[in-house]
Amino acid sequence: MEKEESTFEFLDHLCYVSEHIGFFGSIKNTCADFVVTEIDLSGRLVTEAYHREAEDAIINTNDKKKAHQEQLKKQPVTSKDIDHEVHAGFSGYVNIMSDASSEEIKDFSVEELIQECDADSCNLLNPLLDAAMQKSLNQFAALIKSRWKSQTSEDYQQELSLGLFPDKNERAKIHSVVRQTFPFLLTITKSTELLVKPNLDYKELCQLTSEEEADEFFTFLDAKVENSRFTFHPDACKEHRTSVHHFVSKKFGKLLETKSFSEKDPNGQQKAAITVRFRDRAGTSRKRHRTEDIDKHSVYTAFSLTKENLETMEAISCMSSLLGILPSDFSYAGIKDKKAVTHQAMVVKKVTPESLQQIGSSIERKGMKLYNIRSTNQHLRLGQLTGNHFSIAVRDVKHHSDDDASADIEKRIEEAICNVKMKGFINYYGPQRFGKGHSHEIGLALLKDEMEKAVKLLFTPGDTEDAVNKAKQYFLQTGDPKGSLTLMPDYKVRERMLLRALNRYGMNEEGFVRGWFSIPHSMRIFYTHAYCSKVWNEAASYRFLSYGSKAVEGDLVLCDQRTDEKTLLSDRVHVVTAAEENENVYTIKQVVLPMPGHSIKYPTNKVGQWYREALARDGLQTCQFRIGSLQLNLPGCYRHILKHPHKLSYALHQEKENKTENEDQDSPKQFLKLTFELDSSCYATVCLKEIMKCKF
Repeated sequence: MEKEESTFEFLDHLCYVSEHIGFFGSIKNTCADFVVTEIDLSGRLVTEAYHREAEDAIINTNDKKKAHQEQLKKQPVTSKDIDHEVHAGFSGYVNIMSDASSEEIKDFSVEELIQECDADSCNLLNPLLDAAMQKSLNQFAALIKSRWKSQTSEDYQQELSLGLFPDKNERAKIHSVVRQTFPFLLTITKSTELLVKPNLDYKELCQLTSEEEADEFFTFLDAKVENSRFTFHPDACKEHRTSVHHFVSKKFGKLLETKSFSEKDPNGQQKAAITVRFRDRAGTSRKRHRTEDIDKHSVYTAFSLTKENLETMEAISCMSSLLGILPSDFSYAGIKDKKAVTHQAMVVKKVTPESLQQIGSSIERKGMKLYNIRSTNQHLRLGQLTGNHFSIAVRDVKHHSDDDASADIEKRIEEAICNVKMKGFINYYGPQRFGKGHSHEIGLALLKDEMEKAVKLLFTPGDTEDAVNKAKQYFLQTGDPKGSLTLMPDYKVRERMLLRALNRYGMNEEGFVRGWFSIPHSMRIFYTHAYCSKVWNEAASYRFLSYGSKAVEGDLVLCDQRTDEKTLLSDRVHVVTAAEENENVYTIKQVVLPMPGHSIKYPTNKVGQWYREALARDGLQTCQFRIGSLQLNLPGCYRHILKHPHKLSYALHQEKENKTENEDQDSPKQFLKLTFELDSSCYATVCLKEIMKCKF
């Protein structure tokens, strides 16, 4: 088998289940030689037609939107979420009070400011506050603005009480109207009392933007309308844009995310505009209003993606750029091979089916095709599939050595296929799990909280003199993220994200942490999974060499005999007893090994001791498998040690090619066509390794 670019040395020393001799061949000579098609949870290939569903979903989208808008009009305003947002979104303010009425105002006409505030508030506040309280609020707002303009240093020591409001709905309306009318003010609740204070974040933003733009930003922030965006005015100054990015990240990083989009003004000058949108807030799914459930249906779009010679993240980066969204807005059930033709399901949030269809022609030029586009109500999770169907051409099939040339190659193939059908293969993680370069070493560094080392490992160049390695070499030699960013090709999504963050936050510990955190969660956790997968592979080899194909005392088996690959709790595994071993209660097909994590148990035989020693050698004897700074949580899971291919069939064909004078006319080249299905999280290259007895 042809060795792939992503080869790791430890993948060349894995065990075999069967003792057949095997044969040689090369895979992935072209992308068309390796076709992967996802099988969804209902057992259907993603290439099967959903045309009627997709058309119905697109036709009904506008009707759903109209129905949702009508329902929103009927929905009463409640204060539960608003009060929560006030405290969650604007925490950390100083609560020192002083007597505002005793202060003297200089240089600015308070009367003019009061008239301006009166004009802003007269229509909205009339039904909610009496005339005296409105006047006090307008005077307070004018006082704050005048102090900011005169740069008085004591403005933050002010607080105005609007009174007691026991009714939650009334309180919620006042919160909303005051902040809409005066974006530079902050409202908070103490028991049933409503208090108004200066919004110091507004004041800080005014140092970077105009008051008008600050008003618009905080009005957007207060409204918290899902799927809404706010865009700052285009700006040609990179340093100024960096300051705005930094402000939003520092003040509202848990609530908002930013992205810059380049454009040219009428004079041809290149400028970039910063767009802000809300992050998905963790934990909100348990306390949703019915209207929010309805809205989810209109902002999630499912589709099938066919790609050729593209990494999954490269394809996502291209689509997100065309749609003006973030790569993290896409979800998928699994990462597919690059050098292959792959068909997989995806979901994108906050993009309508119509919008997704509009980019179809643009992405076809890049080797992608979208189809089965339809509305859905939720994202996809990794592993949310039954498995994958493979159609593989193995080229240049022949014996392993010339000494064996007299043997019948067809019999060798038949023997190998029959053995794997009957005995299966060790369920190793394949090369795709480890990507390229130093993925598992990066994962180990992250688990040990060695952020700088992880960055340097990511930018360790390979042996070739391509653009990527030149950019990496420049970064290691100079420590200049900005210069490295100009050299790094656009398709290197992870590297470019990290370089942008390092340029923004600096080459220091904070910058390294923020750099890793700037990468989407699915990318960050890839590295830690690569390390844990390496440990699992080595544990599987040790277990098989130690005990063979029999379930023995101390092994772990699934209690309910299920064969899925989802994360399992420790109470769903059973430790095989000596009596059960003697009575052959369990078979090797039921034995699982743990992926390292904080919520799993280890075998009680010598395999468990091997795990402890292996983790200790890597300095992880006390590791909790949680990285708080990167929001990575690794509970671990259990993975079957043995798997079998399904619907495995094969056919040997003659290559149709023109012979050269130097080639043996009596020894035509042959290729083997294989089709089979594998369960979720199984690797075709690992199955082929068992069939052919070749290295990766």
